Formats: sequence, structure tokens, C-alpha cells
Amino acid sequence: MKENYFDVNKTTWNEKVKVHVASQFYDMQSFRKGNSSLKEFELRALGDVKGKSMLHLQCHFGQDTLSWARLGANCTGVDLSNEGIDLAKTLNKELSLDAEFVWCNVLETSKYVKETFDIVFTSYGVIG
Repeated sequence: MKENYFDVNKTTWNEKVKVHVASQFYDMQSFRKGNSSLKEFELRALGDVKGKSMLHLQCHFGQDTLSWARLGANCTGVDLSNEGIDLAKTLNKELSLDAEFVWCNVLETSKYVKETFDIVFTSYGVIG
């Protein structure tokens, strides 16, 4: 039986979560201590997000979503990887932030997220 390509993609990203969380690129130790994962051009492009609602599509395991939350945005992150969403929820709790995380295929976001948002964000990381 042919596997569904969404299932293959989810499995791949679940594996990437394990690799990425241990990598220097994501530098989880510094992130947990308060460092932002956002790049200067992202911060300039979006400006002051304090008090704004933000939907972060394809949020991986939530570092950028949580970085925006640290800047005062009311964030909801969505991702296909259940492992990523589980880690994002753990980090959210560990860091005492108030973001929401939803596990779903980004193409089905409107089935699971009913709110409207001031900002819809995705980063350069989703383009392969």
C-alpha cells in the first residue's frame, strides 16, 4: 500500500525534531536562558508585536513562536509534527509563556484554529 506523503513528511519532521533539538544551530541551552531565535530582519519586518495576535504556521518545535511571545505577541503555533508540538508545549510551560500550539497539517489549519489574527507568520525555514 502506498504511504500518504503527509504521513511520510510528518515522520521525517518528527525525526528532525530529535536532531534539531540537540544541534548547536538551535542552541536550546541559550534559548532556555532567554535568547531569541528570531533574526534581525524578522524583527524589523514585523516591528512591535506587543498585544498583537499571531498565527505561526509551520512552527517546528516553537522557538520562534515562543520568541514572539516573549516580545508580547499572543501566539498560536501550528505544525505537522506531533513531536514538535509536544516539545513546543513543554517549552511553553517550562518558560512560563502563554502561547498555544496546535498539531495539524497546515493545509487544514482552519479546521482546528477558529480565531482571526493580526499577523500570520512563517519563516524562511519552511522553504526548502
